[in-house]
Amino acid sequence: MNLPVSRRALLTGAAAVAALGPAPARGAVRRSPPETPNILLFTVDDMGGDTPGCFGGPAGLTPTIDRLAGEGMTFHRAHVPVAICQPSRSAMFTGRYPHRNGAEGFEPIDDDVPILNESLRPRGYLTGILGKVGHLAPVERFAWDLSVPPQQLGMGRNPATYAQFATQLFEQAKAAGRPFFLMANAEDPHRPFSGSADEKERFEGHLDAIATPSRVYTPAEAEVPGFLPDLSDVRKEMSEYLSSARRADDTLAAVLAALDAARLASETIVIFMSDNGIAMPYAKANCYRHSTRTPLIIRWPDRTSPGDADHTHFVSTMDLFPTLCRAAGVPVPDGLDGRDLAPLLDGGSQPGRDHINTVFHKSEGETRYEMRGLHDDRWSYVWNAWSDGQLEYRAENMGGLTWPALRAAAVTDPAVAARVDFYLHRVPEELYDLAADPDALHNLAEDDRPEVVAALKARRAAMDAWMRATEDPIRDQYEQAAGL
Repeated sequence: MNLPVSRRALLTGAAAVAALGPAPARGAVRRSPPETPNILLFTVDDMGGDTPGCFGGPAGLTPTIDRLAGEGMTFHRAHVPVAICQPSRSAMFTGRYPHRNGAEGFEPIDDDVPILNESLRPRGYLTGILGKVGHLAPVERFAWDLSVPPQQLGMGRNPATYAQFATQLFEQAKAAGRPFFLMANAEDPHRPFSGSADEKERFEGHLDAIATPSRVYTPAEAEVPGFLPDLSDVRKEMSEYLSSARRADDTLAAVLAALDAARLASETIVIFMSDNGIAMPYAKANCYRHSTRTPLIIRWPDRTSPGDADHTHFVSTMDLFPTLCRAAGVPVPDGLDGRDLAPLLDGGSQPGRDHINTVFHKSEGETRYEMRGLHDDRWSYVWNAWSDGQLEYRAENMGGLTWPALRAAAVTDPAVAARVDFYLHRVPEELYDLAADPDALHNLAEDDRPEVVAALKARRAAMDAWMRATEDPIRDQYEQAAGL
């Protein structure tokens, strides 16, 4: 890692499925891709970056995601810029960090900020969105040709209805002779998890429309993330999460099968990703590595080859905006924080991708919990601007079974009690050696070993340079806090 880095580098963010046939091997002559390829962007909601089997998750959990990975290119160091749904999606569709596009929380994107839909429109794209409709705002500015709310999709949890509406858009595009851009948003594995008491309570009256996952997991089959204690209710909720993740995979399978049935797969770029990490304490709505890591897959006919994988470069979902503009043959707007992924998709390298910067501003409430993160292949650095020893953190990742289980265990277990207290209050700076501590359990920010002191100093300088380059409005506060 070379810190600090240039401005350009600092702005770096970024069922059955029929085979497309063998893709050319690296170095082979490739056919020219369509001038206006179709685009299918499939997102899952709150799926951890290491949940799919192809990204290190449980074997057999996500057969369709794994199959897609085998047909396209996986990015194992991909991150979203902010680990909460609407800001994450807004950043992706603007190619800009939240403090540069106006959508720091659940607000609309600023009117003067370019968005992907508007960039694609001159090329005649027929656009559609399935689920999460209100999470890209203002809705009227996106002007989707087909817009289907989750209530018409089994609360976003019915693969068959996703396939039905996807087919509608595919056939309409074929009939009109137009390319399509479909954003299909599975609500899984967002809470309430499959089979949970919360699901029965919140979706009362809609349960008949919600599909049963093709596989339902038991607590005995679940694996608790290393950043959480292995308690019975945590394990139970993780099993419900895995069942929801499987249903998300079922939904992807249904949509891809519809694409194949329409005979459009060979002309369609398929992108798979999650909008943020799992909705558990120490993950979603934070700036830890497992908060923002996303399982990004791109299958691009006549460009990516089966089984391509990038384990080296840090990329951001903000990079999709310029990448898709180039793919569609439209100009890339100025002022983006994302960068075109073309060099990596073609099997090359790209400078300035040795780390990633991430942010967090606020959840659905008005209380701000400003955080900034910087992660590379070894170190994870987080600055908590909100941490003053008094303010207590609150977010939706504290719902369900896990957080109450931690609170209950803290009464008798000092280790859990310390973990609970730290989550509520944090400290201004956190530094983790991911090589020795991949679950970020041991904060080294006050460690006086020379190597750690040097690492902290370098990351402070890099964070300050990034904040300056992106005109972060709390940079002055950071410089004062970090003694810069």
